[in-house]
Amino acid sequence: MANTDSPNGATPEVESNSNTLPALRQSRLVALLQERGQATVAELVALFDVSRDTIRRDLDLLEQRGLLVRTHGGAVDNSSLVQVDTTLGLRMDAHVEAKRRIGVAAAKLVRDSETLIVNGGSTTCYFAAALGERRNLTVVTNNLRLPPIMPEACVRSIHILGGLYWGTSQVTIGTVGFPSVTGISVDTAVIGATGLSPGGLSVARLEEAAEAVSMMGVAKRTIALIDSSKFNVSAFATVTSFDRIHHLVTDREPPDDIGAALSRAGVQVLVCPA
Repeated sequence: MANTDSPNGATPEVESNSNTLPALRQSRLVALLQERGQATVAELVALFDVSRDTIRRDLDLLEQRGLLVRTHGGAVDNSSLVQVDTTLGLRMDAHVEAKRRIGVAAAKLVRDSETLIVNGGSTTCYFAAALGERRNLTVVTNNLRLPPIMPEACVRSIHILGGLYWGTSQVTIGTVGFPSVTGISVDTAVIGATGLSPGGLSVARLEEAAEAVSMMGVAKRTIALIDSSKFNVSAFATVTSFDRIHHLVTDREPPDDIGAALSRAGVQVLVCPA
């Protein structure tokens, strides 16, 4: 049987066998799309050694089940579509172990007495909770979830950026924030995002993207915290290309196209697998 587990982000091998049971073939097809993001009918016909009509029927059935989206001449994985915003509570409960590992690894990149600026999101919350070994940190954030979860011993002071309150994300966004603190300078921006593609980081809302850009603009370095479920995901608003990212902390090796873009930009990738 073909191996669909691909820890290094490589395309899973597919056993070419026209006698493969339909359910098994369809399962492998879905796994293939999750790895590649998209595939054409011609590619799938060659990989699975079946007719075009068989592949088209598979794709139609899998789309009806909500497992992929049909395109002209092929299909894309659902996660390749533009992502919309979800509540912070749902995000805190998704991919928990990966986010915890990312948070712990990222906390080790922080030095005592640093000034940090941290945006909203679930992974940045796991990062903040993992700072127990650090001391004398100054933290600037629009993430209202952070103050209660940061270990008390690590904090010198926490500054909350003002603005419009977004209940779904538990952050503040808007003109009350950065214009009133344009003179600040911080050591490190710690940024979470909704998606990571070869073009860089993206988030669900334009205002959220603008806030993250402002945070990076006042920082000497930027650490991006991205779990592997966000690979090859494009959200609505672009935050930045990789040129402005110094460290990427993730739980799995990025796919080849993203890895190549990160390498060209000189981003240091820290992978913390299970």
